[in-house]
Amino acid sequence: MAILNRRTLLTASGALSLAAALAACADTGADGQAVSGATAEAAAAGTDYDTAISSGPVASQDVVAASAWASAVREAGVLRVGGVKTSQIFSLEDPATGRVTGFDAALSQALARYILGGDDPSALTELTVVTSDTRETLLENGSVDAVLATYTITPARAEKISFAGPYYSSGQAVLVRAENTQITGVDTLAGHTVAVQSNSSSGPALDEAAPEAQQVQLEAHTDCVAALEAGQVEAYVVDHSLLLSTVLGNDGLKIVGEPFTEDPYGIGLPKGSDAQAFVNTFLRTIESDGTWEAIWRATIGTVLGQDKAPTPPAIGSVPGSETV
Repeated sequence: MAILNRRTLLTASGALSLAAALAACADTGADGQAVSGATAEAAAAGTDYDTAISSGPVASQDVVAASAWASAVREAGVLRVGGVKTSQIFSLEDPATGRVTGFDAALSQALARYILGGDDPSALTELTVVTSDTRETLLENGSVDAVLATYTITPARAEKISFAGPYYSSGQAVLVRAENTQITGVDTLAGHTVAVQSNSSSGPALDEAAPEAQQVQLEAHTDCVAALEAGQVEAYVVDHSLLLSTVLGNDGLKIVGEPFTEDPYGIGLPKGSDAQAFVNTFLRTIESDGTWEAIWRATIGTVLGQDKAPTPPAIGSVPGSETV
């Protein structure tokens, strides 16, 4: 049995070569079009959160103009992002300042800067809180331009929206109270009450891995954690990355066993638009010029005490992320 804590790496394969990142040219996008911004050396060297984002590329006028989706964002002057405010590693709001930081938050701010330019990326995004139940709806009705919320790519979701990426990979894992010695992983969940977020990938994953577990569907991550802490359920299954955020500073909970799925995260986008091609170009650009690694080190790496970034999964490599 493995009990995972803050020093455990999130699921991903290999390590991104810093030398390879430095070798890439930061002034050329993945589509061969010119972009402006700091050099790859500056982007890869930056560990400060703001530096990691502001050292990233800015798309040229021609690149933005070639995309109707990006042009609409530029005209509006803000990128409307669906996300969360309670994930310490991925997207957390400071109640004193209202500032949202984390890996997903930084990527959304870097994307906004890529489209809009400017010296204050955090001012270029407008965050709408989403849940597993509302993500597709808000994209379909045009309330948000993109969703960055540890959003697992699935073919079923891709029937309603488009996904750019994947840009990161995690996996489903099991959270229990610290005193629990009966549950040691997904193979010991039979007969136990297990919280999952409604309309998330956790329910089907749990059905397959532990069909005899008693699922309790709750709306949000915070609801599931509260139910576990109150003893209303015996375990909670969700993305490993979210659980890492949860156990930081909470000695009453622990992660048990190993992640039992591989869940690739994508950026949710309106279906039928040209957003996927544009955002995939952005992702390829920040992966090749060192910005992705700099953001990882300033967020996930800093929280976990790790300096070596994983390799991002290949864009378009999982079902549901195929390019149009």
